[in-house]
Amino acid sequence: MKELLEIMARLRDPQRGCPWDLEQDFASIAPYTLEEAYEVADAIERNDLAALEEELGDLLLQVVFHAQMASERGAFDFAAVVRGISAKMVRRHPHVFGGEAVADAAAQSARWEDIKAAEKAVRGGAAGLLDDVPMALPALTRAMKLGKRAARIGFDWPDRTGARAKVDEELGELDEAIAGGDREQIVAEFGDALLALANLARHLEVDAEGALRAANGRFASRFRHVEQQVAAGGGGSLADMERHWQEAKRLERGPA
Repeated sequence: MKELLEIMARLRDPQRGCPWDLEQDFASIAPYTLEEAYEVADAIERNDLAALEEELGDLLLQVVFHAQMASERGAFDFAAVVRGISAKMVRRHPHVFGGEAVADAAAQSARWEDIKAAEKAVRGGAAGLLDDVPMALPALTRAMKLGKRAARIGFDWPDRTGARAKVDEELGELDEAIAGGDREQIVAEFGDALLALANLARHLEVDAEGALRAANGRFASRFRHVEQQVAAGGGGSLADMERHWQEAKRLERGPA
C-alpha cells in the first residue's frame, strides 16, 4: 500500500509528475471511478477471478487518486479514509463488535439502516428520507433504493400482488399516452412504468440492474446467432431472423 501511495504522489508531483495526472481533478476522475466499479462487477458476473484481481487494483487506484488530490488541498488523506471506514464498520456492526444481537441478515440490514439514519441526524444531514440516495446511481438501482427507503415508513404495498398490479396500471397509462400522442406524457408514463417494474423487482428480491444486464447479454448472444445464420445463407427476412432468434432461445435451454 505504501508503494502505491508513493507512486500516486509522484504522478501528481508538480515538478516531476505526469502531465495528464496533474491536470485531473475530482470531477474529471469521477467517470473513471464509476467505470472501474462496473468493471469489477463485470468480472464478478463472468466469475473471472484473475480479471477481478486486476479490476480491484484499478478501483483501489481510484480511491488513492481521490485521496491524493484531497491531501494536496489539506482536506484529508488516504489514512483518514481508512480510519473513517474502519470506524464506520465497527459502529455499524454492534452485533459483532458490541453487545447487541441480531436474528438474521434481514434484521442486520434493518439495523444498518437505523444506524445510518442516526448518523445522518447527528451530523445534521438531509432532512428528507430520500434526500441522500445518490443521484449518480444507475437509474434502476436508485429506483429500488428509493422504494426501499419509502417502505421503511410503511409507504409500500403489503406484498408483491400490489406491486404487480401497479405495473399493469402504469402500462395502461402508457398506452393512453401513446394513443394521445403527447410526447412529453409518453416519456413520463414510460418512466413510471420502469419505476413500477423496479418496485416489483424489489418485492421479488430481484436485482433489477443485474436482471437487465443479464437480459442484455442474452439479447447480444441471440443476435450473434441470428447474424451467423443469415451470413450462412439462412435467409435475411424478418421472418427468417425471427426463426433464427427462436432457435437461439431453444439452444440456450439445451436438450429438453
